[in-house]
Amino acid sequence: VHLVESGGGSKQAGESLRLSCTATEGVLSNYGVAWFRQAPGKEREFIAAVAWSGDSAYYADSLKGRFTISRDNARNSVYLQMTSLRPEDAAVYRCAATFTGTNSRWSFMERASAYAQWGQGTQVTVSS
Repeated sequence: VHLVESGGGSKQAGESLRLSCTATEGVLSNYGVAWFRQAPGKEREFIAAVAWSGDSAYYADSLKGRFTISRDNARNSVYLQMTSLRPEDAAVYRCAATFTGTNSRWSFMERASAYAQWGQGTQVTVSS
């Protein structure tokens, strides 16, 4: 699959933003999909992952409650809804996919190395 992110932009602290990750080639419904982010000078950070059906979602503990991952397989897309944005949320956000078939869990889902397909990223800026 070829992944393309969209929806990034500049927001004020406290606002919300929804990012999209769309597969422009291939069928995303056979893949587990995750969101990662990386700020300048910082390590890449796992945010959340969603299983092929959308019924199972997994979150980084530090972001659970503010970020929600979902998917619409009919649209070949996965979304990341971000609320109560903070300046420290500013980063390049990237989605990544790994083929899972109908498995709802996969090994090392919080690690970038678990994913073979990556989007190019979308920039999120949050001002205070």
